[in-house]
Amino acid sequence: MNNARVSGSLRNRLVLTLLGGAALLALLLVLAVRSHAIQVAQEGQDNILLASATSILDSAAIRDGSVQVDIPYAAFSMLSTPADDRLFYAVFQDGQFLSGYAELKLAEAGENLGPNFRAGHLQDTPVRIIEASRTIIGTEGRRDIQLLLAQTQDALSETLDRISRDAALFGGGFFLLAALLSLAATKATIGPLSRLTASVTRRGPQDLRPFQSPVPREMAPLVTSLNSLMGRLNQTLSQSEDFIAEAAHRVRTPLATVRSHAEATLQRVEKEENREAVRAMIKAIDESSRAAGQLLDHAMITFRADHLERNEIDLAVLVRELTERLAPIADMRDLSLHVKGDPRVQMTGDQILLQNALRNLIDNAMKYGPAESVIEIAVTAAPRPQVTIRDHGPGFPADEIATLTSRFKRGRNAAQTIGSGLGLTIALDVATAHGGTIALHNHPEGGACVTLSF
Repeated sequence: MNNARVSGSLRNRLVLTLLGGAALLALLLVLAVRSHAIQVAQEGQDNILLASATSILDSAAIRDGSVQVDIPYAAFSMLSTPADDRLFYAVFQDGQFLSGYAELKLAEAGENLGPNFRAGHLQDTPVRIIEASRTIIGTEGRRDIQLLLAQTQDALSETLDRISRDAALFGGGFFLLAALLSLAATKATIGPLSRLTASVTRRGPQDLRPFQSPVPREMAPLVTSLNSLMGRLNQTLSQSEDFIAEAAHRVRTPLATVRSHAEATLQRVEKEENREAVRAMIKAIDESSRAAGQLLDHAMITFRADHLERNEIDLAVLVRELTERLAPIADMRDLSLHVKGDPRVQMTGDQILLQNALRNLIDNAMKYGPAESVIEIAVTAAPRPQVTIRDHGPGFPADEIATLTSRFKRGRNAAQTIGSGLGLTIALDVATAHGGTIALHNHPEGGACVTLSF
C-alpha cells in the first residue's frame, strides 16, 4: 500500500490560524483596556488637580496693595492618596515668582491662559502639573495671578499596574476561552471529513457503492469526485474479471483440443522419428497450456488479492475436498495423497485463492514425487492455521531455496519437468494476501516440504 504524500495538517493549520487570531485579539484587548484605563485615571487626577488649583486661586485677594493667597486646607486634602503623593506649588504675579517652589517654572511666562496640564519632573520625580491663572481687579489696578500645582504619580502608577495585571488576566482568560472555542470549531469542521474517512475505511473490498450520507457544501465536490472514481473503478474491475475468465476459457479450450488431436495422431503414426516429433509437440502443448493457465491464475490472484473476499472457512475440509478431486490424477501417476492433522481448522479467507494456492503446491509435489510414493499433507490449527505438503522427490536445490518463489524461477533440477515457475509465486501471493507466509525446506529424511501459514 502506497502512503499518501503529506504536506502539513489541515487540523493544525486551522487550529494555529484560530489560535493566532485569538492571541492577537487578546493582546489588542489588553492594550485597549490599559490605554483606556490610563486615560480615565489621568482624567481623574487632572480633575482633582483642577479643583484644588481653582480652590487656591479663589482664595487669592489684594490686601493693602499686595496680593495675598491663603491656601485652604481642603485644597491639599483633596489631593491626598494612599501612596502619600507629594505636592508642589508655585504662585506668580504677572509672571514674577511670589511663593512656593522656585523649581516650578511657567510654561510661557507672562501669558494669562486657561488651565493647562503637562507632565514634568521635579526633584527627579515624575509629576503631573497644572498651570492655572486668575485676574484680580482692585483699586490699584489689575493683577494677573498664575498658579502651578504639581503632584507625584505614585498612586496613579500603582493603580495602572493593578489595572494592567487585571487586564492581562482578563486577556489570558479571553485567550483560553478562544482557544477552547477554536478547538471545538476545528473538531466540528474536520468532523465530516473524519467521518468520511472512517466510512471509506470500514467498507469491504467489494463495496464500491457511492456515498449517500449528507456532507457540507465544501465537501460536495470531493465526494462527487470520489463517487465518480468508485464508479469507474467498479466498471474496470468488472471488465477485468470478465476478461480473465474469458481469456482462461479461450486459451485452455483450444490447447486442450489441439492436445487431444495430437494424441490421436500419435496413435496413427508409425515412424519413430514422426512419433518423437508428435511427442515433442504434445509436450510443448502441455507446457504452453500450463504456462497460460498459471499466468491467468496469477492474474486472477493478483486481482482478487486487492479485493479479498473473506469468509469463514474450515481449512481441513477445504484440503480434503481438494485432495479428493486431485486423487484421480495422483492415481494415474501411481501416487497417493495422504491428509492428516486436526479435524477442524477454522480461519477467515478467500476460498478460491486458497484452493488455487494449495492446488499448485500439491501439483508440484505430484510432479516431483517418484512413482509409488506418498504425498503427505498435514493441516494444523496451532499455533496458527497452516498446511504442510511434503513429497519424497529430490527436494529443493539448497542454494536456490531463497529465490524459488520469484516469478518464472525454477530450480536446476526441474529442467525435464513441465512447469512455468509460477506455482510457488502464486502460493506466496495468496499467503501474503492473507497476512501469512510460505516456507520452503528439505525434509531430513528426503523430499521437499512447503509450509503455508496464515
